Amino acid sequence: MPQGQATERRIVRVFPRRTKATPDDSLAKIGFPNLLDLALELDEVHVSVAFTWDLPLAEKIAAAWASYYPVRIGGPAAITDAKSAGAFVPGMYLKRGYVITSRGCPNRCWFCGVWRREGQVVRELPITDGWNVLDDNLLACSEAHVRAVFAMLKRQTERVQFTGGLEAARLQPWHVALLADLHPKQVFFAYDTKDDLEPLQAAGRMLLAAGFTTTSHALRAYVLIGWPRDTFEAAEQRLRQTVAAGFMPMAMLYRNAKNETATDWRVFQRRWARPAIIAARAA
Repeated sequence: MPQGQATERRIVRVFPRRTKATPDDSLAKIGFPNLLDLALELDEVHVSVAFTWDLPLAEKIAAAWASYYPVRIGGPAAITDAKSAGAFVPGMYLKRGYVITSRGCPNRCWFCGVWRREGQVVRELPITDGWNVLDDNLLACSEAHVRAVFAMLKRQTERVQFTGGLEAARLQPWHVALLADLHPKQVFFAYDTKDDLEPLQAAGRMLLAAGFTTTSHALRAYVLIGWPRDTFEAAEQRLRQTVAAGFMPMAMLYRNAKNETATDWRVFQRRWARPAIIAARAA
């Protein structure tokens, strides 16, 4: 090795469970180490936790790996304040293509922990390449940052997705023009509380006027259901209002800090999570 050349650190990233966003390279592992893992030459193991209810399991997983390697626990569930949220590294803790360009959200939604963990002041990060945007609240960023993000997305070879969601109340005509120019595979908004309905309806009108269609299912909306004192009738009304506004809903089941949900709500949620089933139900 030439003098002064640093060696690349070998870091295994370990996740409690696999999701669509989990990296799929050889140094991304799920759960407890196996015999082959114990033969690896590693500098460090990072246990990445996305959900607070996975923290007890993550601590057990970390302890198992710590018998053989130095271990750190991190991830969204381990963030305690804005300062502890690290920089976004493409492909490190999210699969290649997933990208985060900002952190934090100025809203104080009662059911959401983002503003508690990452702060109410949106922090714009260096923009890296990707095609699936997961920002907490991209439209709360400065116009210069948003336009730079869309310029990055425009050069991607994969169809763009906004699965992190956009806030309908912040959607402006120039946002709509940028979205229409991208022809995204899907862009999510949200209908979480009654105050979200009118902004969602206004967003639907703008997007449909710009050329989006309801048949393409590109316009999606997360709809929160099953919170304390919610009812099936009220939840179904919100889901149908979402369809009427021009969006294919994705029912998102409310979970408490212990990841507890009622069985009947889980059954209801599955009926409103697949576009083909929803289209038939909403006809």
